[in-house]
Amino acid sequence: MEVENHQLAQKQQGGRGSGEKWEGYVDWKGRPARRGRHGGFVSASFVLVVEVMENMAFLANASNLVLYVSKYMHFTPSKSSNTVTNFMGTAFLLALLGGFLSDAFFTTYQVYLTSALIEFLGLVVLTVQAYKPSLQPPQCNPKDPTTTPCREPNTSEAAMLYIGLYLVAVGVGGIKGSLPTHGAEQFDESTSQGRIKRSTFFNYFVFCLSAGGLIATTFVVWVEDNKGWKWGFFISTLSILLSIPVFLGGSPFYRNKIPSGSPLTTISKVLIAATLNSCMSKNTSNAVANMAASPQSYPLQTSKEGEESMKGCQEIIETDPLETLTESFKPLNNAVNSNPFSPSLRCTIKEVEEVKIVLKIFPIFASTILLNCCLAQLSTFSVEQAASMDTNLGSLKVPPASLPVFPIVIIMALAPVYDHIIIPFARNITKRETGISHLQRIGVGLILSVAAMAVAALVEVKRKQVAIDQGMVDSVEPLPLTFFWIAIQYALLGSADLFCLAGMLEFFFTEAPSSMRSLATSLSWASLAIGYYLSSVIVSIVNAATRRGHDEHNAWLAGSNLNRYHLERFYWLLCVLGALNFLNYLFWACKYKYRSTGSIR
Repeated sequence: MEVENHQLAQKQQGGRGSGEKWEGYVDWKGRPARRGRHGGFVSASFVLVVEVMENMAFLANASNLVLYVSKYMHFTPSKSSNTVTNFMGTAFLLALLGGFLSDAFFTTYQVYLTSALIEFLGLVVLTVQAYKPSLQPPQCNPKDPTTTPCREPNTSEAAMLYIGLYLVAVGVGGIKGSLPTHGAEQFDESTSQGRIKRSTFFNYFVFCLSAGGLIATTFVVWVEDNKGWKWGFFISTLSILLSIPVFLGGSPFYRNKIPSGSPLTTISKVLIAATLNSCMSKNTSNAVANMAASPQSYPLQTSKEGEESMKGCQEIIETDPLETLTESFKPLNNAVNSNPFSPSLRCTIKEVEEVKIVLKIFPIFASTILLNCCLAQLSTFSVEQAASMDTNLGSLKVPPASLPVFPIVIIMALAPVYDHIIIPFARNITKRETGISHLQRIGVGLILSVAAMAVAALVEVKRKQVAIDQGMVDSVEPLPLTFFWIAIQYALLGSADLFCLAGMLEFFFTEAPSSMRSLATSLSWASLAIGYYLSSVIVSIVNAATRRGHDEHNAWLAGSNLNRYHLERFYWLLCVLGALNFLNYLFWACKYKYRSTGSIR
């Protein structure tokens, strides 16, 4: 009798007892996932370890790629920069495809495994090309005219390079679109403790991203510069290969969300139905008249004291399907009609409200793009700046491609401090589970990126002045100026990346409807992608606008060497654009009303 009463009590509490099914989730064999057996930090820890290995494999090449394609493939500096930005932009943009597939057709578990194999194949191709000189242009010395003339790669050599790069890009995109969501879905969001642990997961996910980057930009880059690129590519290949059995090791513990169909289909259906139904002459009795001020929700606290503390709060938790239409984006309410334009366009209230949520988060996503445009400079112009400076650290010569170690170390130092010190302190003051809101965290990142560009401009002014004072404007020798000056902008951008990326990942995951979470979380990576593409576009526009006559060498970002560039003006331009973008972000952030996250303790 006591056993029966205990089981009944568990059911009355929402089925949270050990062994109860996780609704909407399955294990790796397709069987219903169960509480107490699947999910939690144990299963998420496998994801964190895998992220270290995966990001090491990716960043080991991305951080040094600009030097590889210029030195071994003989691309021009501008073509080298564009190759890197396009490669990284494509990789991050394809995260949208990975997120879409994870929501629509496959589990995040399946998408990760497939993507890891694709990245492995791409790295094998790059390793083979770096190993065989016959697959590269002949090596030459541009300073010695008596040697073999330098040439860019022919069609077959370039094809080998691009096939390898873009196989890696496809694999990285699939992993970025599935792995963060897979880890975040291991936590029970219906409990305060589960939401707090999920927030901790996102902080440590960025920490593990950085840990992989630290290994990549120190050990692997050193191997590439001193032992050869074939060994660097081989280490990356081995890393992504070993990440697969590590990920599989967590299979018995994972809970995998069942795909719920294409989110793009839902979005398209609602938009089309709203447009067509609004054009039809219908009796108002056919339209849904129930227009509530907000979706149905439940409070975090059940006591009267808790209910009082909830008054006036905009942040609520969604537990049941949305059953009432809201006043926001009111034209979309026309999609709900008892007599639609076509039976295939029949929409539920829940579908309409989910589309509204996506539209609300889109301006926040758009406001983060320029920050990532600034981050793109870390792997392009900033590397070239460092290469022109004194990179000696005592008896050790630091490769310019290892400079990203500064923002990485900053992130790794700040992430635990943020999660274990700053957030608990802020939580006691604000009474929010998250301490500070996701949008506040993103805003801090945007401010830091503006400061970073201002510092970068000032450092470039100093670097060029040293070149002028020492009579080394046209010299290829390192300037008598330590590369630690460049480290300042790296540190600021690293801090900006920590606040913004972790904030975006958690914001998009928690705010998006459950059927669109992988796709929404992928917007964090898409912002990076568009930022890298935008960087290339801005460079082209700046050069076109500042070129005098037909001489391309007098533009801001052109010349015989970096000392002839006006890079400081470019950085000031990014600083001004970043400040204007922050004002735009403030407008949308102040208007935004949270629908979830449990920000009240």
